Amino acid sequence: MSRSNWEALWLAQSLQRGWLACLLWPVSLAYSALMALRRILYLVGIFKTHRLRVPVVVVGNVVVGGAGKTPTVIAVVNHLRDRGWHPGVVSRGHGRRSHGVVGVTIHTPSDDSGDEPALIHERTGVPVHVAASRVAAANALLAAHPEVNVVVCDDGLQHWALQRDLQIVVFDDRGVGNGWLLPAGLLRETWPRRSHVTELVLIQCRDGVPPPPLPVAPGTQLFQATRRLAAQAIGTNGERVALQSLHKHRLTAVAGIARPAVFFDMLREAGLRPDREVALPDHAGLADYSALLQDPTNTLICTEKDAVKLRPLLNGMPAHKRLQVWAVPLDMTPDPAFLDRLIAHLKNLERRP
Repeated sequence: MSRSNWEALWLAQSLQRGWLACLLWPVSLAYSALMALRRILYLVGIFKTHRLRVPVVVVGNVVVGGAGKTPTVIAVVNHLRDRGWHPGVVSRGHGRRSHGVVGVTIHTPSDDSGDEPALIHERTGVPVHVAASRVAAANALLAAHPEVNVVVCDDGLQHWALQRDLQIVVFDDRGVGNGWLLPAGLLRETWPRRSHVTELVLIQCRDGVPPPPLPVAPGTQLFQATRRLAAQAIGTNGERVALQSLHKHRLTAVAGIARPAVFFDMLREAGLRPDREVALPDHAGLADYSALLQDPTNTLICTEKDAVKLRPLLNGMPAHKRLQVWAVPLDMTPDPAFLDRLIAHLKNLERRP
């Protein structure tokens, strides 16, 4: 069984307390104890935390498997920029093969930056730095870009070395799954969280899908967002076509994300019927994509995250052997009240002595 098939099986089991979840439940108790011990070590000061000279907004998940963190980061950063802020983004850069701190540019190979930081930089145009240590990435970012006055951390809710002023917790239509911690369930930590940091909870659901019931701690603010595929697909040279126009093509749908089936379902809901669906592991390597580029009579349709890796491969091929590749952006529209609350909190921080 392939890695992507194992991931799909585990994700399905994590939504219910079936045989596999029950088998893994004792392991989740050990995981919970280790997470609690690690948190205590930070609270008592044995593990050190670091505060930056600018506010820090952490966007992350308490569940695993594609809850919509990256689209949220992009939406938050673009809104901050539009409102006159100068945001920068730090990330660990999951899946990258480089070491040390990397400042992401349009010329940085995705193998060096990670696919998600590359996509965030492409969609926002703001400075992005990656490093194994988010503190190191943030310090490098602020040294290289002194104009940055707010740092958005891509992921990192469970990485307490970087102090934060606001936490945005992202959920999708799965909610908390079966309510158990990893590896028996979806949760990376106990939910509801107990945190002294202001927290906004954003539930993302596909258009027309009602949000799941979600328990929250008293005082936690809960907001909704809608996810849908964009009406246009983007080619490798930036050209755009109506998504509906692609139904005449012989399509292979590709998704190297945490939940490929969600992308395939959204394509079908948009009226497309791919001849083939290829589910790749999240943060798949370039070799996984190279095998898809051998038939120039085919047309690939993929997520923007996949396109980040496919474009350089296509550019290295002879023109007559290149097949068409169309990326479909995911539009995430949060409740306007969520964005208003974000700005209001940052303005309150500015007024602090």
